[in-house]
Amino acid sequence: MKEHFSFDQRLGIFLPDMTEEWDDYSKDTQQEILFHWEQIRGSIPDRIFELENEINHKQAQLSDENNFARSCQLNSEIAELASIINDLWLWYRANQTLSEKMHQ
Repeated sequence: MKEHFSFDQRLGIFLPDMTEEWDDYSKDTQQEILFHWEQIRGSIPDRIFELENEINHKQAQLSDENNFARSCQLNSEIAELASIINDLWLWYRANQTLSEKMHQ
């Protein structure tokens, strides 16, 4: 399945990376891709939980930080983590239709 997915460093998960149109894949390959995506998709909430823990840790650091430059850095890191979480939720929801095809 590696040829149908590529690792997204920023999101920390594998994402679909199709080189052909969906209908050009055999039914068996489609089922394998969908099964693999469903496993990845199922791990997204766990990944989000990890990132939320990082945010909580950084927010705790921020509440005790007196250095303005470091406070700005922490705020920036928190914003980036929140952006990653948002993108992960988009992948989780937008590709729900792929998961639904698997069950048809």
